[in-house]
Formats: sequence, structure tokens, C-alpha cells
Amino acid sequence: MRTKVAMLFGGKSVEHEVSVISGIQAILNMDTDKYDVTPVYMTKKNEMYIGEEIGKIESYKDINALLSKSQRVIMINNNDKIQLISYPLKKFGKNTVIDIDVAFPVVHGTNVEDGALQGYLKTIGVPFVGCDVTASAVGMDKYIMKMILKEAGVPVLDAQIFTLSDYAEIEIMMEKIESGLGFPVIVKPVNLGSSVGISVAKDRIELSNAIDDAFRYATKVLVEHAITNLREVNCSVLGDENDAEASECEEPLHTKDILSYEDKYVSNAKSGGSKGMASVARKIPADLSAEKREEIRRMAVKSFKALGCNGVSRIDFMIDEDTGRLYFNEINTIPGSLAFYLWEPIGVPYKKLLDRMIQLSLKRVRTEANLTFTFDTNILNTASFGGSKGAKL
Repeated sequence: MRTKVAMLFGGKSVEHEVSVISGIQAILNMDTDKYDVTPVYMTKKNEMYIGEEIGKIESYKDINALLSKSQRVIMINNNDKIQLISYPLKKFGKNTVIDIDVAFPVVHGTNVEDGALQGYLKTIGVPFVGCDVTASAVGMDKYIMKMILKEAGVPVLDAQIFTLSDYAEIEIMMEKIESGLGFPVIVKPVNLGSSVGISVAKDRIELSNAIDDAFRYATKVLVEHAITNLREVNCSVLGDENDAEASECEEPLHTKDILSYEDKYVSNAKSGGSKGMASVARKIPADLSAEKREEIRRMAVKSFKALGCNGVSRIDFMIDEDTGRLYFNEINTIPGSLAFYLWEPIGVPYKKLLDRMIQLSLKRVRTEANLTFTFDTNILNTASFGGSKGAKL
């Protein structure tokens, strides 16, 4: 019997469109002999839809038309059976009811990749692929992530974090950045990916513009010193916190100081249709010495385990060409295109990668089944508020 998989993509995120591309890529590469896949599109309001056209990329040229011929559903736990059911339920006629064994979120960005969706799935008891709630949340928050990795002995650049109250006094904020970090700096929303809202500032005017842009997308902004002679190298990791392995390394090529959203998705779409991160100009394998390649791969696995990740992640590193030092930059807990292009060069085809990710999620379910989450107690039989003021229990 085939395992029933709900492939979730889209969602309330600035990376919504990128997720649609990644999700449909994954659907087209699933092993249909082992898995029965239901594509589930999440709108920008996080409403779920299914239908014959949901898994076809060309249908997303007119989303309103797509939704008009699709069925909205909700996911429920019905007597320990996970189901997608019609919403609202029809009083007359047949309602859609689809049994689900495991959810496979292929989502990017705030509100979906950051632990919010994972928390929802965990709350209603849906086994799901990828990082758990904690690892998803930490992996999305660039500042907290840095603190954890620094404690674990992974080299990261020093950074400053700022909130909306700091933004209200932007002159003081910029003085702290200049005195503490110096130019050039990179300004980032603390919890976004796909290079959205990220820019390099080489002077005070550029810094002001960069801060304004970053705060358009987040309530907290991270600023770190920019490496002048920078080389970027990425590596993917597959596994869990106990056992993980690294992929081949890549060097992404870009047109600006950093790899932009346009480099990742738009420029390739103009020349024949975006294939997500799989279409980025890159060098695979990266031109590295054997020693540096293994250093990156070891550090990728160490970072993945320290953050408690599961499934597949892509970890982006920075090399300071002036010193040769390697720094962790960020992790993508659900990377664009699921980083399949980094696994194929070492003999792991996309179909096998997806299979291993699902098997890792089922392994986690088996492990958690052996843990105790509740226990019987008679405390409610003896509890009393002891009058109007109550009493301590």
C-alpha cells in the first residue's frame, strides 16, 4: 500500500511564489510507486486548496481562476486519522475526504518555514517531513541561530540586532553600527530567506536605505560586518541530529555584492521559466582544495546537528579570501528546490532524496512514540479553588 503524502506549498510569505516552484518540482519527482501524493496549495492567507490543476505550474499564471475550479480543504485529526476534508462542508452532495499519512511542507519564509506551520501540524498530530518546531524557529531567526552555533564552536561573524524601537531613533542606531562594526555592513531582516530585504551598505546613506528596506519585511533587523573579499560556498546536509551526511559543495555566481532574489529566480525566469534555486548560475563542484571542501562539509554537518535539524537543509558559508577563514552564514531548513542539485553529483537522485526525507520523518514518529507525554493522575479529583480567592495547588 502506498504512503499517502500531502505536499504543502505556498503560504503567507514573501517567498510564496518560490515555494510554489519548489513544491511542484518535488511533486513531479516523487516515487509514485511508493507514494500517493496530494498537492495542497496554501494561499497567501494560508487557506488550503486541492484539485486537478493544483499540481500544474502553468495554472499559477492566474491564481484566481485556479482557485475557482479547486476545492478548499482543512486538515483534521479524526479519531487518530489525519484527513483533508472539504471546507465548508456541503449540506447536500458529496464532501471531499482524503486520508493522509504524512505531510510534506515545501514552504519558504516567515509564517510557514519558521515553526508556525510545523507547530500546527504537530498540534493536530500530523507526521511531517523536515525540521521540528524548535529547529525550524531557530533556523529562521538569524540572531538566535548565531548564538547557538557560536556556543557550539562554529565560527560566525559578530552581529548587532535592532528592533522597531531602535528604528524610531535611526540616527543613534546608525552610530552604533558605525562604531561597533564599521563599513561595509550587511543589513538583513532577522527571519527571512531568498535574499529578500538583504543589502550591503558602504556608507551612511546606503545604510539608511538598507535599514528602511529591511524593516519593510521584519520587526527585527540584523547587521553584521561585510567581508570585503568574499567568496560564498554552500553545502546541503541530509539526516537528523543523530546521523547526517553532507552533499557536494557549490559556489553560487551573482551580479552584485551578494546573491540577490533576482539572481536566484527572476533572471532565469526571463530566459525561459524559472526552475527555482536549481536554475541559479553556480559552479558545482565548487573550485576548492580537498582540505577546504572537507572542512566545509564537516562544518555543515556539525551546524546541522547543533541546531537539531531533520530532513534536508542547505547551509551557506562565507570565505574571507584575505584570511582564508571560513564562517557560517545561514541555514535554510527548507531550501529552494530542496537543494536536490547538490545531491545528484554524489549519486543521490531527487527521487531518492525525497524518499529519504519521508523515511526520516517516519523514523522520528517511531522514536517519539516511545516517549511519555502524558500520565494518569487524580489531581483533578482533589483540586479545589478554596473559595472566591482560590488557593495554591
